[in-house]
Amino acid sequence: MRPRRSVLYMPGANARAQQKATQLDCDGLIFDLEDAVAPAAKASARTNIVHSLTTTDYGRRERIVRVNGLDTPWGAADVAALDGVALDAVLFPKIESAAMVDAAAAALAGLQPGKTADAKGQQVRPQLWLMIESPRSILALEAIAEALLRANASCEVSGALVMGTSDLVQELRAQHVTNREPLLFALSRAVTVARAHGLDILDGVHLDFRNLDTFRTSCEQGRALGFDGRSLIHPGQVELANAIYGFSDAVVEHAKAVLRVWNEAKAQGLGVVELDGQLIENLHALEAQRVLAMSVAIGSQAIESDRD
Repeated sequence: MRPRRSVLYMPGANARAQQKATQLDCDGLIFDLEDAVAPAAKASARTNIVHSLTTTDYGRRERIVRVNGLDTPWGAADVAALDGVALDAVLFPKIESAAMVDAAAAALAGLQPGKTADAKGQQVRPQLWLMIESPRSILALEAIAEALLRANASCEVSGALVMGTSDLVQELRAQHVTNREPLLFALSRAVTVARAHGLDILDGVHLDFRNLDTFRTSCEQGRALGFDGRSLIHPGQVELANAIYGFSDAVVEHAKAVLRVWNEAKAQGLGVVELDGQLIENLHALEAQRVLAMSVAIGSQAIESDRD
């Protein structure tokens, strides 16, 4: 299990920010060649990102590059520049159909693996990740998810979906409101499809990045909806995202208690048991196992971060 509580966008044109990212406690970094880069700066941003990924040790942080779409003047060159570069995933924007997923997968198939190694120590090609950021994306989600699973069939993990909520609000002709009510259908549908296909899914960015109160509210909402983590646009959001999408000591201790009483109940041939006035069933034990496994993964990352 790989924690993805906080995944921070790194503008491709900002080489200094890419170097400073080694000091950030985020779970992942998205080196961005798309929205964060002006057309005139695309080529230099591409050079910056390749240089950063080939010369900088980002430790346990997941490394993702968001390329431009293959239907733009820059997309094919973005992908080609990643040949032999060590990274974990390539994120394609504005995916609206299974055919677009297949085209992205075909583009990645020609890449030679970099120094990224899987659990067996073998070099691997990057995973395919997808942006979901339009009404067409939302309507085609099941076909998109199935195509993504096919594309990542050789990977140890199934890839991830990333919500592009800013574009989605614009295309819906909706409004950015604190409770995100206009997006609830799209967000819930996206999480449902992701879970049905065993995919991780990240919530979209919070544009009012200096307002940590509204950021906290939207993170708590995203966590309640079932998102695995949050895509971020400012380092100041990392700590709060880690806290909300992580697990407190109290949650971990409760999970341990659930497993303890559940195992005792199974030993007695019981199908349910009570803990602190609540009934515990198999589904609660499964969730407790997931919480404990993820908390161990987060703890392992914290140890690696201290070594960095």
